Amino acid sequence: MPVRQMTRDLARNLVACETDASTTSRQTEPATVRVYERLRRQLGAPVGVDGFHALASRALALAKSESPRLSAVQIATNGCLHGLDELESQTDADKDGEAGVILIAQLLGLFLAFLGEATTLRLIEDLRLQVDDRTASATATADKTDSEVDSLVIAAAFGDLLLEIDRLRGVSDRIEDLADHHPGMEQGLYSAAGNIRSIATVLDVFTLIRSKAGGPQEDAPLPQTNGYMN
Repeated sequence: MPVRQMTRDLARNLVACETDASTTSRQTEPATVRVYERLRRQLGAPVGVDGFHALASRALALAKSESPRLSAVQIATNGCLHGLDELESQTDADKDGEAGVILIAQLLGLFLAFLGEATTLRLIEDLRLQVDDRTASATATADKTDSEVDSLVIAAAFGDLLLEIDRLRGVSDRIEDLADHHPGMEQGLYSAAGNIRSIATVLDVFTLIRSKAGGPQEDAPLPQTNGYMN
């Protein structure tokens, strides 16, 4: 594969990885800007600040010849990039990041020539793994948070159910008291009280089963059954 095509593919791949990572880490800067900054820290280590500044300045000059839209972009003495974030934020969606990709590809091409292919690709792979690890960590944190929220919701639902079960049993007890005071209606009232108590028992069984079921319920606290269930 020609070096020009390889560096362009590498640049696009790094930007795509950073874009995927931003969906979990809520980054606000354009992905191309973040990739450049990571390359500055990663590739700048073996050549020093001055060496990176020289290579980045040359890469920017080459990139400007390909994309005049980069004319306002500048490289600071410490190698930091100025102006690309504003440029990317004003870019149409169908061209988003293309100017930044050109700059990153030129930078990678110079490092391939300066450090050699093996060293440069190893440094880039280390950078890619850092992004993947950050994405995995953010995803795991989000999953844990979602699980904790689910557990709280389930616990609240169990609490509401147990409250209603207590109320049903209270209604059943009051109907039985009415039966004691109205002998002529005692058969019907006792039957109604028994039906209500049966409903309360069914709900008790339901909450107990759901608290031991698979999925999110495994993490939910086991509801108290107020002594009506074993």
